[in-house]
Amino acid sequence: MCSELLPLFYEEYRALRPRAPIPPIHVHFYHFAGLNTTIRLRNGELKVRLSDLLEGAPESVLRAIAHILLAKLYRKPLDPMHVARYRRFASSEHVMRQTERIRQMRGRKKISTAKGEYYDLEEVFESLNQRFFHGLMGRPLLTWSEHKARRLLGHYDAAHNTIMISRVFDRKNTPRYAIEYLMYHEMLHLKHPVKVRGGRRCVHSREFQEDEKLFPQLEDALNYLKRL
Repeated sequence: MCSELLPLFYEEYRALRPRAPIPPIHVHFYHFAGLNTTIRLRNGELKVRLSDLLEGAPESVLRAIAHILLAKLYRKPLDPMHVARYRRFASSEHVMRQTERIRQMRGRKKISTAKGEYYDLEEVFESLNQRFFHGLMGRPLLTWSEHKARRLLGHYDAAHNTIMISRVFDRKNTPRYAIEYLMYHEMLHLKHPVKVRGGRRCVHSREFQEDEKLFPQLEDALNYLKRL
């Protein structure tokens, strides 16, 4: 247990809940596959797990994390100063590079298959590659999701260089332009990597959005996804 961090959690708990009795708090560093943190209230005790990437982080950052975790658990307002301090730390070039490396080493990516019952993602990728990228984009791993997810419709995982498309679209009545749009959107994430501006991650930059508008059936595709 990280006993040296307990005073930070006790102090932030008292600041957020000045009249409530402080429960036993257990804080451990854990080998997460990223910059993860968790807090749970179990049997009257607080159990906190922090990514081991946070070992050696400045005390001000660890205090900010303690505040954020406790405030979210007890539904208290977040202090903007603590939030900004943690975001600056998490989005720093050094931490982002280290996080990406750890994700590659520890993370597991479930790969299904690119060839579905009705659509072959590799064929869709190569078609778009020729039409929009002059055939110059290197093909990442392509996979249908294991389940028919309706929330995460598509995703590019930079750590594992993988594009995943929800299997809910691998059906006879799915228009091809919907599959192509989802793939094109994720391919743009390869072309326009995530940037950090003002301590915030910019996932869909202005350049990304301008390229997205080049998709000829953008409006039809977005309308179809909304109906889904």
